[in-house]
Amino acid sequence: MSAADREHRELAAHLLQLLERRLFDPLEILLGTGPQLDELRDRAAIQAAAWASDLLDDTERQAAHTLARLVGTLWPGDEVFDPPASWWRTPLGQVAVRRVGHPTAAAVTYAVAGAMLGVTRQGVHDLLTRGKLDRHPDGGVTVASVRERLRLREAAYRGW
Repeated sequence: MSAADREHRELAAHLLQLLERRLFDPLEILLGTGPQLDELRDRAAIQAAAWASDLLDDTERQAAHTLARLVGTLWPGDEVFDPPASWWRTPLGQVAVRRVGHPTAAAVTYAVAGAMLGVTRQGVHDLLTRGKLDRHPDGGVTVASVRERLRLREAAYRGW
């Protein structure tokens, strides 16, 4: 199995897990089990694979649209979506940062940048010191430089 296939499967499984936790489990608690809920779960499995394709394979515009729909539905609220650092380590968080960056911020803390990159805060500090990431004038690290770092790492990995 190729790395791209593995990433697609992991993302689809993660999306399905999110749907289970955030939608189906509450529905089951409120309405009980039944064939209708089973049918929705089957449809969700198919849809999760399609969303994974949208997020990984389609244009950045389509990826951003799909991400916005998922985030708006799975994390509803009146507050601006500002996920914790741990969210960026999830398959959805990793795709989000690569495809669209942070949905609401131009800069993030060292801890969040580290989660986005899969390194420690000290690793982020070292990357800043070596000029591999950019400081934001208001503090923290620019999301654009994190995305560029991820793009360069992916290009080196794929041999582009």
